Amino acid sequence: MNANTHPDLTLSLRGEQSEVAVVTLNRAAKRNALNDGLILAIRDLFQNLPKSVRAAVIDGSGEHFCAGLDLSELSERDAGEGVMHSRMWHTALDCVEKGTVPVIAALHGAVVGGGLELASACHIRVADETTFYALPEGTRGIFVGGGGAVRIPKLIGAARMTDMMLTGRVYNAADGERIGLAQYLVPTGTALDKAIELATRIATNAPMTNYALMHALPRIAEQPADHGLFTEALMASIAQSAPEAKERVRAFLEGKAAKVTKE
Repeated sequence: MNANTHPDLTLSLRGEQSEVAVVTLNRAAKRNALNDGLILAIRDLFQNLPKSVRAAVIDGSGEHFCAGLDLSELSERDAGEGVMHSRMWHTALDCVEKGTVPVIAALHGAVVGGGLELASACHIRVADETTFYALPEGTRGIFVGGGGAVRIPKLIGAARMTDMMLTGRVYNAADGERIGLAQYLVPTGTALDKAIELATRIATNAPMTNYALMHALPRIAEQPADHGLFTEALMASIAQSAPEAKERVRAFLEGKAAKVTKE
């Protein structure tokens, strides 16, 4: 099933129950650079995913995932306008990170500036061998404004992000995976297939467990240990009380569930 949500954004539903949403940036001629219209379309789409969707993938058409902000639309703003513009981006990308389903980024080519901010809002990142990462804002006299200052250091540390912005350093696919910008590195042209494979697997998990991993785990990581342990206990009790979770535990105890094996 396909649904056109915006001229530069496409939603395709995959799976027997339409449980996987593939969201594609469609500005290949602009290297999928982000403008305000596209950011708002991403916000609206993730706020209104079909109820059948249990996991989502974000991909970019053409040779690049996303080359960042469309600088042709960069306009002079006073301080107040700048704050409101940045907060609009924050709201939109929060809909990706803090929405209802896990989101996987299928990366290839440029993952630059705002493109890296979008990728960092996803829960899993799959990169192919053409992928490269950069944060050129520092050398252009501007600063990240789409949540990158919060999300990217959680992936690679503040020191590495500072280096990228101060020097314009570009990481290739292998080095990006090594430092934590992606969790998977796959052959050229296969990132989308791998992302859909992962999304299909994730979609079979109990929804409350997926929700806990998306929403509770990042908060626990930032809490003092005693607060985190208490939050963990609450979330564990909620997750295991779901009917689907009870069925899965019962199947495991009865020897009907698949055992963990080496892949």
